[in-house]
Amino acid sequence: MKEDDGIVGIYTGDEISVIHLKGELESADIQCLIRSDYESGLSAGFMGGTPTTYELFVLETDVEAAQIILQEFLNQTPD
Repeated sequence: MKEDDGIVGIYTGDEISVIHLKGELESADIQCLIRSDYESGLSAGFMGGTPTTYELFVLETDVEAAQIILQEFLNQTPD
């Protein structure tokens, strides 16, 4: 998946939660992309974003299926 494939952000959270959700989505054959503005900024030579915030993206065509898995994930995550 490339960033210009028509992607939609579905979740923002800490690294562990994002990686766990990514695994759940990929087990349902939904491709994902994780982005961290902070890490992107560091590799480009400037600071941006926060070090603990990660974004999870899926293809537009997978949003509906991803939303179902996301809701299940959120229901089992403690507040």
